[in-house]
Amino acid sequence: MSLNNTPSSERIHIGIFGKRNAGKSSIINAITGQNLAIVSDVKGTTTDPVLKTMELLPLGPVVVIDTPGLDDEGELGELRTQKAYQMLNKTDIALVIIDGQIGVDMEDIKIIEAIEKKKIPYIMVYNKADLEGRNIVGNGTDCIWVSATTGRNIEELKRMIVNAVPKEDVGKRLVSDLIEPLDFVVLVVPIDSSAPKGRLILPQQQTIRDILQAGAVSIVVKDTELSETFVKLQVKPSLVITDSQVFEKVAGVVPEDVPLTSFSILMARHKGDLNTVVRGAYALKDLQDGDTILISEGCTHHRQCEDIGTIKLPKWLREYTGKELQFEFTSGTEFPDDLLKYKLIIHCGGCMLNEREMKYRLKCAGDAGVPITNYGIVIAHMKGILKRNLEVFKKSF
Repeated sequence: MSLNNTPSSERIHIGIFGKRNAGKSSIINAITGQNLAIVSDVKGTTTDPVLKTMELLPLGPVVVIDTPGLDDEGELGELRTQKAYQMLNKTDIALVIIDGQIGVDMEDIKIIEAIEKKKIPYIMVYNKADLEGRNIVGNGTDCIWVSATTGRNIEELKRMIVNAVPKEDVGKRLVSDLIEPLDFVVLVVPIDSSAPKGRLILPQQQTIRDILQAGAVSIVVKDTELSETFVKLQVKPSLVITDSQVFEKVAGVVPEDVPLTSFSILMARHKGDLNTVVRGAYALKDLQDGDTILISEGCTHHRQCEDIGTIKLPKWLREYTGKELQFEFTSGTEFPDDLLKYKLIIHCGGCMLNEREMKYRLKCAGDAGVPITNYGIVIAHMKGILKRNLEVFKKSF
């Protein structure tokens, strides 16, 4: 997988925040060396957050988030400002762009306070250092004077961004730490009406890539060919990873002494907190008639008749609990601010969300005291195979 093909969810997200005409878009273009953002003297040119994928060497693949001005006015301006603040949930590193002609004011202070509250590393970037009369006192460990017009200190700003990357965000693995070189790993991928035509879904692609990175061997089969594949294999695989929807069927085929887990469970460990979502699955026993469950997905896609989130999961949950449960559904960037009405949240694996946003959602649930789990874990729990599916994580769980 080339850097250009790295999924957005696996890239460092750099959020650009500041007032209108502070030079946010100009800074983006200067950093990237491209005209990625529209530059204009008209205030409010950027009206919605814009996410651009690129490579920032030596950091590698990143997403640059250009946000609306924090001092936007009117009812529409207030909504735009809210959108800008929402982007903090995706941001791994923040650049606060200060207009060097004006200096720091209330809007800048408010965004800095919000950034610090979320414990996001940030750099204060004073723009327009080329203008006469600027009282430039030098750069600091977390601030720098630059000129998007002349390019002054832009290279130094890039170095500061690289140094600000949280070290734990670099090189995090999906499955390769669970296997050894030349291990055989069987991936079970159902092909039904809900499967994307002509391609594998993102967690499957990422898992295959990580197996290759580990020097191991991946064998991809449909659930209908799994039994025959085991017969033909002359050695037992070191691990079987399945789509959660066919967990029960696959568990009946895979010998007990072969580790078994799912793509969704791997994503739960990779993007969030495995302990938290495992505990959430056990909250099923506390559900009562009339309780509302939120089923949330990180991506938007066309719902089909066999959709797991809106059709299969509600059916399985009602059958398992024997309760008359209510369900609400969200997708994409939608995630409710008020979670108190829900007795349980069931989230997808979050392959389209970056780690920070997934952990933000877990924290929101925790702050509200609402248990949260994910598709693969709750399905494994309902099928009575969760304990087995967690065996492979003994060293890290």
